[in-house]
Amino acid sequence: MVGELFLSAFLGLAFERLASIDIVTFFRGGKLKDDLLKKLEIKLLSINAVFNDAEERQMRDPNVKAWLDEVKDAVYEAEDLLDEIETEVYKTKSESEFENTSSKVRNFFTNVSVNPFEKKIESRIEDVLNKLEFLANQVELLELKKGSGIGGKLSQRLQSSSLVDESSIYGRDDDKNVLTKLVLSDNGSANHPSVITIVGMGGLGKTTLVQLVYNDKRMEDHFDLKAWVCVSEEFDVRRVTRAILEAITLSNDDARDLNALQVKLAEKLMGGKFLLVLDDVWNENHSPWEVLRNPFCYGAPGSKILVTTRSERVASTMYSAEILHLKQLSEEDCWMLFAAHAFNKGDPLANPRLNVIGKKIVKKCKGLPLALKTLGSLLRTRLFLENGKVF
Repeated sequence: MVGELFLSAFLGLAFERLASIDIVTFFRGGKLKDDLLKKLEIKLLSINAVFNDAEERQMRDPNVKAWLDEVKDAVYEAEDLLDEIETEVYKTKSESEFENTSSKVRNFFTNVSVNPFEKKIESRIEDVLNKLEFLANQVELLELKKGSGIGGKLSQRLQSSSLVDESSIYGRDDDKNVLTKLVLSDNGSANHPSVITIVGMGGLGKTTLVQLVYNDKRMEDHFDLKAWVCVSEEFDVRRVTRAILEAITLSNDDARDLNALQVKLAEKLMGGKFLLVLDDVWNENHSPWEVLRNPFCYGAPGSKILVTTRSERVASTMYSAEILHLKQLSEEDCWMLFAAHAFNKGDPLANPRLNVIGKKIVKKCKGLPLALKTLGSLLRTRLFLENGKVF
C-alpha cells in the first residue's frame, strides 16, 4: 500500500509540476526538443489511466505486479528529473540577484555553449520516455482497464467560491498579512483599480490565500462592494462581465449584449470602492482584458482587483501593480496539514507505523497543500477500508 501511495502521490503532482512556470520556461526557452515536455505528459497520462486497475490486480497477477514495480522506477526517475530542472532554474535565478533577472534567465535558456546541463538532461528525459513508452505498450497485453486514474484528481480544476474553512489552513499567516496590506493600501491609479496578482503552480493554495483575505472583516469595512468570479480557461468577456455583475447584484441578468452588461456594471460600480477577485485566470492576450476592464474605471480610487494565475504572463497582461509569488509550505506546516487529513483527530502518534509512512508521503508532496490534503484523505480512506477503522 505504501508504494502505491507514493506512486499516486507523484502521478498526482507530476501533472501540476509539468505545468509549472519554471518547467515550462525551461523547455520553451531552451534548445531542447520542443515536444519532449508534451511527450512526457502524454506517457504519464497513459500510465495514470490504468493505475487503479493495476493496483487492484497486482495481488493476484504477478505480471501486473512486475509491471507496476517497473512503473514506479520510471516515474520516480521522472520525478528526479523535474527536481533537478527546478533546482537548476532556481540556482540560475539566485545567481542573477544583482543583475537583470529576466535577461540572465533568458541567456541561461538560450546559450547552450555555456549550459551543459541542458544536453545532459535531454538525454535522460529521452531515456525515461523510452521506458514509459515500453511500459505503456504492455498495457494492452496485460489487459489493463482504463479509468479515472489518480493524478487527474489533483489536476482537475473545480469552480471556486469565496467561502473557506479557516481552521483547515496552515502556513499562510505571513502571506495573508502581506496580501492584506497590499489590498488595504491606497496606492494605485485614480483612473483604474490596482491589480494584484498571485502567481504559483497548481495546488499551491493561491485561491485559499485570496479567500482568507477576501473574508477578512477589514475588507467589509474598507470596500463598498465585493465580488468573486472564477474565470478558468475560457476568458469570454461577456461571460465574465455577466458573472461580475451577478456577483454584485446577487441576481441573474438576462442581457445578452456586452454593451448592455457593461453599462449596468458601470452603474453598479459608480463612485464605489470595490474589491474584485478573478480566480484562476489563464488569458495571456491583452485585448480581452482591455475590453473587460472598461467599466472598472467608474469605481472609486482605491478599488482593487485580485487575480490568481499559474502564469507570469497573465500578470503582465493585466498590468499588475503588485505580483505575489506564492511559495511551497514549510516542512512543519506540511506535516500539520497532512496529519489533520490523514489521522484521527490529527494525531499520528496513535500508530507509529503510520507516522513513518506519513512522513515519507509528505516529502513526496513538495510542499503543495492540495496534494497534502488529497493524499492525507486517501491514506485515511484506505486505512479505514483495510482495517475497518480510522487510526
